[in-house]
Amino acid sequence: MPGLPVRRAPSVVPRAPRFRAAHALLAALASWAALAGCGGPDALLGSPPAAPEEAIRILPGDGARGVRANGRLEVRAQEGRLERVEVTRTGSDGRDSVNGRFSPDGTIWRPAADALELGARYTVDAVARDGAGRLLARHTTFTTYLPPHRIIGSYTPENGTTVGTGLIFSMVFNRAVADRAAVEHAITVSAQPAVEIAPHWFGRRRLDFRPRHRWRPGTRITVHLGLRDVKAGPGSYGLQRKTLHYRVDRDQISVIDAALHTLTVHRSGRVLATLPVTTGNADNPTYNGKMVILERHAVTRMDGGTVGFGAEYDIPDVPHAMRLTRSGTFLHGNYWAPPRVFGGANTSHGCVGLKDVKGGGQDTPAGWLYRNSIVGDTVEVRNSRDRTVAPDNGLGGWNMSWPAWRAGGARH
Repeated sequence: MPGLPVRRAPSVVPRAPRFRAAHALLAALASWAALAGCGGPDALLGSPPAAPEEAIRILPGDGARGVRANGRLEVRAQEGRLERVEVTRTGSDGRDSVNGRFSPDGTIWRPAADALELGARYTVDAVARDGAGRLLARHTTFTTYLPPHRIIGSYTPENGTTVGTGLIFSMVFNRAVADRAAVEHAITVSAQPAVEIAPHWFGRRRLDFRPRHRWRPGTRITVHLGLRDVKAGPGSYGLQRKTLHYRVDRDQISVIDAALHTLTVHRSGRVLATLPVTTGNADNPTYNGKMVILERHAVTRMDGGTVGFGAEYDIPDVPHAMRLTRSGTFLHGNYWAPPRVFGGANTSHGCVGLKDVKGGGQDTPAGWLYRNSIVGDTVEVRNSRDRTVAPDNGLGGWNMSWPAWRAGGARH
């Protein structure tokens, strides 16, 4: 009876569709035995085949746990030769195949150097043909060591977002980073068309990237997070491995004059609109300086207790709200103040308010600005009585000189 047709694997295992050799081959062998009649395959092939675990040796052993990333991974045919090997990784960032090579005689498969990753589950599916030409399959699993301290960085905006020219890419880590140079080296931010982009650390938990000047409209920004298995300190390793893409839209900057109570929208060198506003009062002035829109909310709640103002206000339905700082500065619609304050007086607790209606109007000044603004747009406040916003309060890094910014990199 002819053997099962199996095409011999190339020297490098390609990234083929998922290979379930153990299950498929065992089913095929069972069918073959049925066709052979009462005598079974032994009656046709002579001596009984070796058990799969004896014929195909796999390291680490089946069910092994806590395998080190530099541990040995090997598949060996004890006699005959290997026909196919597929090793698959499953981790927090998805799954993929591990590339490897066969020895010249086809008896051994080993992965590329440093193939294992921390905190992952691996499956090994191997098919071998023994000295008598019979096919055997083996399926094993093992898991690699999971560090007790994992470094994970949070970032905004989400992958694929269209952003304004003022975006600064910022990562905030869940724990202090001891080896900032190693983490910085593992994150690359590039642009097309190309410009110089520099990193800057704020303490040991936040790393920002920006160019010398605001991005050119149409720029494509690519962020590669190669943090997986990067040692960030004693016993702590990164886990993230992904690539992010952003597209820069038109160039827009809104300039707020706190003394004149106006907001002027400049887009690509021309004025789109000048809107009346109210900014922070004498006791709670609005920050001066350049800020960036961090997030947008059609409606949000503003509770004075969350930003140090106690029970002075709690408004559950603030319309057209756009955050400018982490400390709580917003551009937002205001339906509760009398119309005369817009363009005439500064009455807020530090935010910048524009005339609106309850529920948010489409044709109000606040509604118009909301529709015409995106995350990453620049907002600059002038002539306020407060200090310049801190560079780490939101994306205030545009208030730093380029030399001072570049000096904040760990590898500078």
